[in-house]
Amino acid sequence: MLRVSEIKLDLEHSEQELADAICYKLAIKPAELLNYSIYKRSYDARRSAMCLIYIVDVNLTDEAAIAKRLRNERHICPTPDMSYHYVGKAPANLTERPLVVGFGPCGVFAALVLAQMGFKPIVLERGKEVRERTQDTWGLWRKNTLNPESNVQYGEGGAGTFSDGKLYSQVRDRRYLGRKVIEEFVKAGAPDEIVYVNRPHIGTFRLVGMVEKMRQNIIDLGGEVRFEHKVSDILVAEQDGARQIRGVVLANGSEIRSNHVVMALGHSSRDTFKVLFERGVYIEAKPFSIGFRVEHPQSIIDTARLGKNAGHPLLGAADYRLVHHAANGRSVYSFCMCPGGTVVAAASEPEHLVTNGMSQYSRNERNANAAIVVGITPEDFPSAHPLAGIELQRKLESKAFILGGSDYCAPAQLIGDFLANKPSKELGSVVPSYKPGIKLGSLAEALPAYAIEAIREAIPEFNKKIRGFSMKDAIFTGVETRTSSPIRIKRDDISFESINTRGLYPAGEGAGYAGGILSAGIDGIEVAEAVAKSMLKQI
Repeated sequence: MLRVSEIKLDLEHSEQELADAICYKLAIKPAELLNYSIYKRSYDARRSAMCLIYIVDVNLTDEAAIAKRLRNERHICPTPDMSYHYVGKAPANLTERPLVVGFGPCGVFAALVLAQMGFKPIVLERGKEVRERTQDTWGLWRKNTLNPESNVQYGEGGAGTFSDGKLYSQVRDRRYLGRKVIEEFVKAGAPDEIVYVNRPHIGTFRLVGMVEKMRQNIIDLGGEVRFEHKVSDILVAEQDGARQIRGVVLANGSEIRSNHVVMALGHSSRDTFKVLFERGVYIEAKPFSIGFRVEHPQSIIDTARLGKNAGHPLLGAADYRLVHHAANGRSVYSFCMCPGGTVVAAASEPEHLVTNGMSQYSRNERNANAAIVVGITPEDFPSAHPLAGIELQRKLESKAFILGGSDYCAPAQLIGDFLANKPSKELGSVVPSYKPGIKLGSLAEALPAYAIEAIREAIPEFNKKIRGFSMKDAIFTGVETRTSSPIRIKRDDISFESINTRGLYPAGEGAGYAGGILSAGIDGIEVAEAVAKSMLKQI
């Protein structure tokens, strides 16, 4: 097959026009094109006449001759091998079973790939299965009741289940692991189009059913998934002068032995971070970001980004990515933008308040929302302790809980009032989506002064890129503190093991090695491969 890129067509083109464009690009007759498949479809919003841009893989009657004739064309090349290749197969007499702690995107893919290779992993998830977890999450959103072990952060599917289901990242994927993640999602029920559309997403409702199917796949392959099995400690022994993992201790006091433990923790597994640190696992503080969720009418974003093409079904609800470098040295940027979505309560600890954003596949809610956040570093933390970022998060979340009225309602302020530094007293045209509700006032005390200053400077600058961004009725809801893990459980670049505890494999977002569903899934696969190689070497 040959891969052909940079095929540009009008939004309203037909299938025949795409086939004709392929033939024109290759300078071939229609009969020489046997078939084609779309590898990627994106759109160019910079042109006055917006167009779709395709990359396609084609089968031809005489591929070798055409490839030779076009060998100097930079938009035409042989289609690379996109298939996933397993690193090995577990023997039938395998006695040890690897443990996977956590069943978010990273844990799901670590367990799935280990199961596909025959290693029969045991998954330990502190929360509940996804449908029970959904009911508990609605308990916070509708009844102001938080279950600390079953919420937006904890449970089957991880924090990604209650999100926009974005499937794009900045990860450099040399072995097409991202393709493996996306293809497994399609097998589990995701729309076929996520394989080729630019910046694909799934949505919360679809993710619920998909996670259940992937869990069943793991079980059918000999793995186990144990819910409400919270890991409260780890077992470590000295071996050949080095620390070696021997298993885990559960909250009920029982032990599960294994020399290979994948720690696929979410970024909110604060108690587990503490346990690992106390048991001598090397952990270091890392940067993350803090800020607010902002909501605008989706129509404002669509018009600013897509112009006269706003509302076109192929384009869907528009998104944005914004960044501003403030005069005080801080970077302010948009994070986890959710077109046509809602702002959700994402607390995991009593009397603390956190916001997040989510969308359904249709992205047809009234508002667009995104986190507007300020980057912070360990130098901003209250101490040099490796877990000091968690202390800062808790302080901000506790303050937000109080500002919101101490009932899980969130503090909020209109952008116009925020810029003018005066409390908001009544809503304008933008109706906030956060449940269980908001309490209007001032957000000036919700974040450190340097963050407030930087965000105030950034909003007018963002308005230059997205007209209407600084509209006075747009609304901020606070606070957003879980943008990424505040720690990194440092690991070896080759073996993927903890740098000072053999057999312990820090993985995913909580360990500081991913940021989002796709990158977490990729990391889970890479860690699963490392575990398989280690186990096969010891046989």
